[in-house]
Amino acid sequence: MLLLGHLKSKQMPRTNFQDLLDAGAHFGHLKRKWNPNMAPYIFMEKNGIHIIDLQKTVVKIDEAAAAIKQIAKSGRKVLFVATKKQAKELVSDLVKSVGMPYVTERWPGGMLTNFPTIRKAVKKMISIDKMMKDTSWDNLSKREKLQITRQRAKLEKVLGSISDLTRLPAALFIVDVLKEKIAVREAQRLGIPVFAIVDTNSNPEDVDFVIPANDDASQSIRLIVGAMCDAIREGLNERKVEKDKDGAEENDNEDEDVDVEEEVEEEEDSDEE
Repeated sequence: MLLLGHLKSKQMPRTNFQDLLDAGAHFGHLKRKWNPNMAPYIFMEKNGIHIIDLQKTVVKIDEAAAAIKQIAKSGRKVLFVATKKQAKELVSDLVKSVGMPYVTERWPGGMLTNFPTIRKAVKKMISIDKMMKDTSWDNLSKREKLQITRQRAKLEKVLGSISDLTRLPAALFIVDVLKEKIAVREAQRLGIPVFAIVDTNSNPEDVDFVIPANDDASQSIRLIVGAMCDAIREGLNERKVEKDKDGAEENDNEDEDVDVEEEVEEEEDSDEE
């Protein structure tokens, strides 16, 4: 479980009111499309549109980032899910830079609840890659090569960025919980924490770490996902520093053991004399 102590960031806020305002993060949906459970995060209504309380968004971004940083620091993975048109490319570019898995095409049903089957498909893709590098590849006919290449491309489209995911992710980060409701449902079934950008038309009760914001504006998505990626980068860096420190301490201990052995040998030599 994530400790509450990790959720309170001791540093400067990762975003501020003005940046969120400039990104259009405050624009919700039409009042008639709202989900009443989002009431605590709504500041006001203007021209029939709900306006999100960005002061609360700033706090929620910090809480989510602090928790995600701890996951990265522990060496576990956060799976990002964003299949809507305006989020796909920018999410894949941001997430790729920190080495986390992402789904930006279609969510493969059973991705989490039927994970062993997904792993089989990944192994199939890896075996095709090996075959294409093998000398026997040249002996195949043009038609056979085309069929295999198409199969590989199809697998790449669905599994590309999750091919390195050898076990279930520690958490999901979702852009638009309504569009990705199957992913949310699978995560809930397995008890995997869900982080998400939640707009005024969505149900925040399905999400463990709610970030109330516009989930349609690309600048809003970029700002929030960028803050999460910065937190992951920090967590990975801290993990590396700790590993290097532990490695240095082990080397020091080995040196001390050698010194003790030398002292014992010296004492034995002096006794013999």
